[in-house]
Amino acid sequence: MNSQKISTTLALCALLAMPTTSWADDVAELATAGDPAFEKIVKPFLLSHCAGCHGANKQKGERRFDTLASTIDGDDSFVDYQDILDQLNLGEMPPQEAKQPSPERRREVVVWLTRKIKQYHLKREALSGETVLRRLNSREYENTIRDLMHLEMSMFQPAANFPRERTTEHLDNIGATLVTSGYLLSKYLDAADLIVQKSLYPREKPAVQKWTFRDEFKQQPEIDQVHRKTHGHSHLTLYEVIAADRPEGAYASIHAFEEGVPFDGFYEIRFKAKALNREHPYDPKLLGTDPREPLRLGIVAGNYLAGDLHKQQAIEPLLTELDLSDGEDSYSVRVWLDAGYTPRFTFRNGTMDVRSLWGRLISKYPDQFPKLERGIVAARFTAIKYGKIPQIHIDDIEIQGPFFDQWPKQSQKLLLGDDCEQILATGKMSLEQMRAGIASFSRRAYRRPVTSSEVERVVAVVVQRLKAGQSSLDAYSDGLKTVLCSPNFLYLEEEKGDRLSQHALASRLSFFLWSSMPDQRLLDLATENKLQDPAILDAEVERLLNGPKSKSFVKDFLDSWLTLRDLGATPPDRGAFRAYYQYGLKDSMLQETRMFTRHLLRENLSVANYLDSKFTFVNKRLAQLYGMKIPERNEFRLVQLEDRRRGGLLGQASVLTVSANGIDTSPVVRGVWMLDNVLGTPSSPPPPDVEPLDPDTRGAKTIREQLAKHRNVASCNDCHRKIDPLGFALENFDPIGRWRESYGRRAKIETAGELPSGEKFEDVVGLKEILVERKEVFVRSLVAKMLAYSLGRKLERADRPHIDRITGELAKRNDGLRDLVKLVVASELFQRP
Repeated sequence: MNSQKISTTLALCALLAMPTTSWADDVAELATAGDPAFEKIVKPFLLSHCAGCHGANKQKGERRFDTLASTIDGDDSFVDYQDILDQLNLGEMPPQEAKQPSPERRREVVVWLTRKIKQYHLKREALSGETVLRRLNSREYENTIRDLMHLEMSMFQPAANFPRERTTEHLDNIGATLVTSGYLLSKYLDAADLIVQKSLYPREKPAVQKWTFRDEFKQQPEIDQVHRKTHGHSHLTLYEVIAADRPEGAYASIHAFEEGVPFDGFYEIRFKAKALNREHPYDPKLLGTDPREPLRLGIVAGNYLAGDLHKQQAIEPLLTELDLSDGEDSYSVRVWLDAGYTPRFTFRNGTMDVRSLWGRLISKYPDQFPKLERGIVAARFTAIKYGKIPQIHIDDIEIQGPFFDQWPKQSQKLLLGDDCEQILATGKMSLEQMRAGIASFSRRAYRRPVTSSEVERVVAVVVQRLKAGQSSLDAYSDGLKTVLCSPNFLYLEEEKGDRLSQHALASRLSFFLWSSMPDQRLLDLATENKLQDPAILDAEVERLLNGPKSKSFVKDFLDSWLTLRDLGATPPDRGAFRAYYQYGLKDSMLQETRMFTRHLLRENLSVANYLDSKFTFVNKRLAQLYGMKIPERNEFRLVQLEDRRRGGLLGQASVLTVSANGIDTSPVVRGVWMLDNVLGTPSSPPPPDVEPLDPDTRGAKTIREQLAKHRNVASCNDCHRKIDPLGFALENFDPIGRWRESYGRRAKIETAGELPSGEKFEDVVGLKEILVERKEVFVRSLVAKMLAYSLGRKLERADRPHIDRITGELAKRNDGLRDLVKLVVASELFQRP
């Protein structure tokens, strides 16, 4: 190991475990009033190694260190102290090309700065940041409504029209950012109307109905004219997957049933399906289907009010899917449908873009088709009538329902109490029944005990409605809506004081790990004042993590930490990355990273696996994308990696796609993404007077040459020396994460780089080795991100000691992800306002 790497390693260790040698004690004694150590050790170091860039003549990053005082007299000087220490710990200061201090001198300065900063934190502990009162964001709101009302929410999205949440450092649950506007308040009222209506009604159990459809199966204008000639609309026909740009036969809906089912409930759907041409005479690459796979049918929901039923809609949950046997067979499924939604049949593993395939198929296999007339209409007819492309026929459809697991519905029992059946039968409630119902509902909605005055304020609304002539059930409904629009429901309780109340702690814990309200057990423990017991709190963390709702934690935290919610915001080019759409790779990419995280969480494996790992989770399509051995079936499974390039986040397609722009890759974009999300050291924005890269005018042949010229701009060099090496290490991965050796027919990709610390690597494998060796930087960044996510506020300077304590304790526990969650919950920050 070279001297630079030794000094970097020493510096990284300094914050986590302070030296206990007599030499360190001598340095500590010097860090006292008067601080001769500053004049003897620190000031000469700064003048020799820092003042050239941060001195009287030049102040890069608007930082000047030659006049640094020997004491921290406020937050401004604290920032300077912390920045110097962080840069030394990262090995990025002094820069590699500058004169380097000896490892001993570097270590002396790190120890001195660390102790000074610790003293400052102890003095200003009282200034530690308080969590801003924050409201539920849209996803938390809908999850809470689901659990509060016991509603099926796959088609019901009451927050769909809420304004889009703003983010802070990619987090969507930061209280200071979650502002409330008059427009949002109006949407809360609209949502409350929908929620109460869906929860309380209908009063009478709907009778089971049956609908039968035998013929006149029209689908969409483009193919209806052909189907009329080929089979007289005797069946629905599916040709392609739903991701087609201009679909023809991607969805098969029942036009005579376009208004959908009349009531929410379970419905049985019986139908005949014929799977044809699984094995076909064409080039598999042309169609993109696998003849070894059974044709797979899916049923998704659709609503004609949301747009054409033969096209994609914003809300179309997959209700069920099943493999079809070759030839014709009968099938029966039971699915949930909201009122107004209709089932639509889809082809899960079909071909794609058949609109352009018709003509290409005939051109490539002219001997298999009669002479073709010119035009798309003739090509479509000829290919459908005489072709052998995989397809699914659906007919003899019966829909029956609604069916219920229980009646009255659970939501009705929760809202109407023990007298539910009598109230539903008569439509009448006494004032005492309404008062009791509102008190019970408020306790659950507010996630804490309620006062009599809080209940009476809502009852006063009900009484006013009764006086205005409303029926008792309608007046009671307005009382429920009042609760749903109350700040007590919309905002998380954050009491002033040294500690959160037990109920506030229960809410913080449940919204952290479930993105939803506490369940009854957690509320009961809070009422019994038992959550202050560390053992009980730890047991509750275990229970919540083991429950199915913890999937929300994995999804929502990854969306924020790794910006995975942005996956697909810049969709890959359809021509160059057809597989992304045909095989639904977006969902597979997200699933890999989520399953990977759930595995780390369940097994309490080291978070260093995010940097590099010997395993991952893949299905058939991801394995194909990664160039791995392809399994016969498409289910996800844990696999041991033989290719070291794929280990950890930097080899996962979700990260590689979200850090690309959809058309091509950029070392700058990926490098910035890594600094921000992996290392937690975001780069500064580019100076306003620096032009963007323009490869056409610079004469550079490769991206590396372009950026080399860009770095010649002095104001750009400081950031690009950090950004570019990280980005170049990932250049072998294309915009959807496939491995490549060159830029198309252009120059061979060069991935070697050198970090500001002087550490060199040849490719992504070498970079990951360095990152694992320096994992403390990554772990601290992850701790800070999870802590901010759990608190719902941006971290402040005074929070640094808490981050350091959690990071240090986590290191003693082998950096387990489950232990990280527990340490966050057990931390002082988590348990106080």
